[in-house]
Formats: sequence, C-alpha cells, structure tokens
Amino acid sequence: MPPPDLVPGTLSHDAARSAGGVVELLDVLWERARESTPAPASASQLRLMYVVDRAGAMRMRALCARLATAPPSVTRMCDRLQAIGFLERLPCPDSGREVTLRLTAAGQAHMRHIREEREEMLHEAIDGMSHADRRALAKGLAGLHAQLTSTADGHSGPGGVSAA
Repeated sequence: MPPPDLVPGTLSHDAARSAGGVVELLDVLWERARESTPAPASASQLRLMYVVDRAGAMRMRALCARLATAPPSVTRMCDRLQAIGFLERLPCPDSGREVTLRLTAAGQAHMRHIREEREEMLHEAIDGMSHADRRALAKGLAGLHAQLTSTADGHSGPGGVSAA
C-alpha cells in the first residue's frame, strides 16, 4: 500500500504526476536544443557532461558511480566526447591508476550553448504565466531542487528514508 501522501488525489500525488508530465515535455524540448548544436552529443553523453561540469573535474570511478553506469559504457562515452574535443582525461594527482576527467573549453562552451537554448525555451513558457503562478513555481522548484539534490547526494530523503 502506498504511503498516505502518494494516494491518488492527494496533493503529493498530484504534484508528482504534474512534475512527471513536465519532465517528459522538457525531455522533448531539450532534445531540440541538443540537436541544434554543430556537434551534438547523445543524451547519455550530455548527462555525463553535466555531472563532470558540475564537479569541475572528476575521477572516472566516481563518475561511473554517480551515473550508475558500468565502466566500459562510461569509457566509450568518454572516448566519443574526447574525440569531438569536449572532454579531456588527465592523470590523477594522487593515483597513477586513475584518470581525472574534465570538460575542455569547447565542452564548456557546448554546455553554455545548450543551457542558453533551454533557458530561452523556459523563459518563453514562464513569461506566459501569471505573476502568482511564477512566484509559486519558483518557490516549489526551489524546494524540489533541494530535495532532489539531497537525494542525489545520497542523504536521507523525506521521512528519514535513505535515497542511496
């Protein structure tokens, strides 16, 4: 039996369904932004770039864990991103057996372009909303972001349930 706040018709359930619908629509819009670039990366490669970009630099092992992807798959994605000039592999300063990954200037520029395209799409949609709806959206998204960040980092989620 689902927790009481996830029962259909409750505010949590309705919010989760709405958020899921928005995520699906954003996936379609994001794909347009991704494909509008001169050297598009796959959705999986773009996720890899997001993670590395947010970290600044990251060990391959940590990246595999963060993406929950097997090392051979991550290695292939890194090979492709390195071949198009978006990613570089560097020796780890404290381990000769590991590799550190970071985006190149071209990779950072690519991420900026994608983010700008996506933000433009969002601005257009949000500008059509009422002031009260924009304020509620901003507040709700800030709370959702905090909760998702906590979950992604492996901290306890709501109710003390570990998300890791």
